Amino acid sequence: MEQPTWENPWLKMALNNAWANATLYRALKALPEGAFTAPRPGFFGSLSRTMNHIYEVDLYYLDALAEGGRGRSVYARDDVPDAAALGMMQAEADMQFATICSQITPERLATSVPTERPEGPVFENVAALILHLVQHQIHHRGQAHVQFSDAGVAPPQLDDFYLEFGRVPSAEAYW
Repeated sequence: MEQPTWENPWLKMALNNAWANATLYRALKALPEGAFTAPRPGFFGSLSRTMNHIYEVDLYYLDALAEGGRGRSVYARDDVPDAAALGMMQAEADMQFATICSQITPERLATSVPTERPEGPVFENVAALILHLVQHQIHHRGQAHVQFSDAGVAPPQLDDFYLEFGRVPSAEAYW
């Protein structure tokens, strides 16, 4: 196996994120009918709401990173109750994130961009926004793991991406 390169760890984080989300959405197919929207323990009360939250917060931070100007209006959306449809939307957002990270420069990482907050705009460092977006997804995918278990379905392994030892074959496509 060819040793992966590390010249852009920001891109590696974005690709890990995309792989973890794709893995999680593949696992959602094993849920019995109705289990995606059924009440579950966690911040958001269902797998559907948890996954929708991950997606909409991604939209918010991706908009900030792209300086798109949509701000908090990204939250003015209805939840998507269909896991397959939401998975396709998440995959698109994940590729947008990977594209942003593939073009990142040290100069861009050092800049700040406005984020629209209820109290008004706050300027956030681009590197911090990227790290926060990744951490936010990790946090809520962990909650989705608990919700999978509550539904009686084994959650997928999501941490076998970076190390060569034990890297799952599905992660190889993202390297």
